[in-house]
Amino acid sequence: MRTLHELPRFRDRWSYLYLEMGRLDVEADSLGFHQGDTVVPVPIDQLGVVMLGPGSTVTHAAIKSLSQNNCLIAWTGQDGVRLYAASIGGTYSARRLIRQARLVSDDEKRLEVAWRMYRFRFNEVIPPVVSLESIRGMEGIRVRRAYAKASQEYGVEWKGRHYDQKDWSKGDPINRALSAANACLYGICHAGILSAGYSSALGFVHTGKMLSFVYDVADLYKTELTIPVAFKVAAANPTDLERQVRIECREAFYEFKLLERLLPDIAEVLGVSDDIGESPDEFEGRIVTLAIGTEDGSFSWEPERSGEG
Repeated sequence: MRTLHELPRFRDRWSYLYLEMGRLDVEADSLGFHQGDTVVPVPIDQLGVVMLGPGSTVTHAAIKSLSQNNCLIAWTGQDGVRLYAASIGGTYSARRLIRQARLVSDDEKRLEVAWRMYRFRFNEVIPPVVSLESIRGMEGIRVRRAYAKASQEYGVEWKGRHYDQKDWSKGDPINRALSAANACLYGICHAGILSAGYSSALGFVHTGKMLSFVYDVADLYKTELTIPVAFKVAAANPTDLERQVRIECREAFYEFKLLERLLPDIAEVLGVSDDIGESPDEFEGRIVTLAIGTEDGSFSWEPERSGEG
């Protein structure tokens, strides 16, 4: 197994791979996705996240290999829409999570982060007296304008954001396209957040959900990425709409250099731009924070005991 020193950094990886109706298993020195007599190689050391859709199974050995290669695995609904569960990230340091917790626990600092997020998204400075509720309202207005602009540009009728979480197929093409595009973006943001050691739950604008920070970070890019992609694909009205959305998203993410920009952008909005590199404890935490006998990358169930050593 290669060490974390040898694995590609998150910014150097590809974005995501969606798989369904097959079995993910170890194949030679990598992984393979089995569909009948066909085996498709999966380059997990180059991927940020593997999304497993309906009809897919994964072996214990494959999960171990994904973990060792710092690749997030997410169990999703059909076409990558809706996240059911996800694995943990690859860093072994809690320093960024601790800093994030301090920021979100301080009302004044939390509001400062929300201001920076708004400025990042819309390139507009807002007065420091503006409340979090007002920021949410201002964001809503700007996003609705973005929908209206895309509707005119691509000639797609827009009646508002409507979807049924119990049955995504009931939505009109543009709402289905938006859901599929956002799911791809959430997967990448989630992988980046965990890979850097942040918590996906400690959001600043969004709160109360286990993916609140994922939604915060994804919102930084929706007007530039997923909204244009969704309207573009919906305008073409393909029969395999969700699949075409995933293909277009992958290309858009690549051209935007999303994986390269993601972690520095998170550091910028959190006001911690001095903390975008990788420190020794992120690599050595496997030894420092885990009990002896876990060199294979697994976590020990035994807590550390103070005073030993």
